[in-house]
Amino acid sequence: MSRVIGLTGGIATGKSTVSNLLKEHGFYIVDADIASRKAVEKGSKGLDEVREVFGDEAIIDGEMNRQYIGQIVFNDENMRNKLNNIIHPKVREIMEDEKQQALNEGKNVIMDIPLLFENQLQDTVDETWLVYTNETNQIYRLKERNQLTDDEALLRIRSQIPIEEKRHLADETIENNGTKEDLESTIIQFLTAKNYITT
Repeated sequence: MSRVIGLTGGIATGKSTVSNLLKEHGFYIVDADIASRKAVEKGSKGLDEVREVFGDEAIIDGEMNRQYIGQIVFNDENMRNKLNNIIHPKVREIMEDEKQQALNEGKNVIMDIPLLFENQLQDTVDETWLVYTNETNQIYRLKERNQLTDDEALLRIRSQIPIEEKRHLADETIENNGTKEDLESTIIQFLTAKNYITT
């Protein structure tokens, strides 16, 4: 019987890498980030709503100005909530359609949702898997990836539920404190233990 798994993590924990590895092992991935881009894509109703709330500066060449919006919402919880109220209902609809299609085809589905616990979506899946790395690694990876200062990296990390708290909320934890090769081995061991890979 097909299963629906909620995959989450913290910012810069390596969730996208894990998602890609799970895809290689036959899981169908429904990606919240891709759905959120569709929700405000060029010409969409969602993009019009963003312009109404954030002004004309929020749009560049007909697309959402992510850098401009990011600077606002990471520093203002009220504006972050307004953005979420625009995007989240549309994202849920897009993801639900994809999930049902994959289940109809008999596939195991990964719902790749960065803010799964923040948005209290754990009851919408059969099981939750957390990609875990410690905060020191999060800060280092985020600084490297996005060219941020320590303070900027911490601000982004602290906008989410702490990774240690998520660890207690998740049904399963996938450790990612080492190299990509370490992670690949961890995934194989994890999926074998869960009977998704048979030897």
